[in-house]
Amino acid sequence: MRTYVISDLHGRLDLLEYALAQIEARPVGRVIFTGDYIDRGPDSAGVVYRIMAGPKNGWLWTPIRGNHEDMLLQCRDGDQIGWWMANGGMETLKSYGGFIPNDHVQWMDRLPRLTWDEHRVYTHAGVSEDFDLDSQPEAITQWFRYPKGANVGWRGMHVVHGHTPQMDGPELYSHRTNLDIGGVFCGRLAVGVFDDDTPGGPVEIITIMEARA
Repeated sequence: MRTYVISDLHGRLDLLEYALAQIEARPVGRVIFTGDYIDRGPDSAGVVYRIMAGPKNGWLWTPIRGNHEDMLLQCRDGDQIGWWMANGGMETLKSYGGFIPNDHVQWMDRLPRLTWDEHRVYTHAGVSEDFDLDSQPEAITQWFRYPKGANVGWRGMHVVHGHTPQMDGPELYSHRTNLDIGGVFCGRLAVGVFDDDTPGGPVEIITIMEARA
């Protein structure tokens, strides 16, 4: 089976729909979303509604929480709301018409911060070899930024993440793959395709482009 990884949608429902159309034209597999569904882009509400609706029959979806979901959960009703607003929260509230439904908030709150299989760890920002996978600190899984060029996995497993945009294309190393190419800004996604039976990085990168007039 193949696993398809989509990172950092940031309210780009158009790119999500284009990506799913290409993925679902292939044999049934799994899709992992590495978080940051909201903020900055025009339709955060649409992205969350679409992922919450779930996959077509036979497909398995695993959404992970990103740091922007964490910001919403921490700040939407508190003293730090200005921090969230300055980092895309204003666009998110606008897409929801000013009110985020409780079931959406609860859905974000229940999302895991990482998942893994035999060969790879999938998370939003990163993982540390200093901790077991089930005890990774939130400061690492949600907020860590690998230095450019860092070829770091986790105890022999390949790490797949987003969070740190690379506008010149995904970072593809032997032990780590960063799929965040700043899609909300550049109108492109890099979808990683992984063979579940084969260790290491992606066997293919699907480039998703926004429609242009």
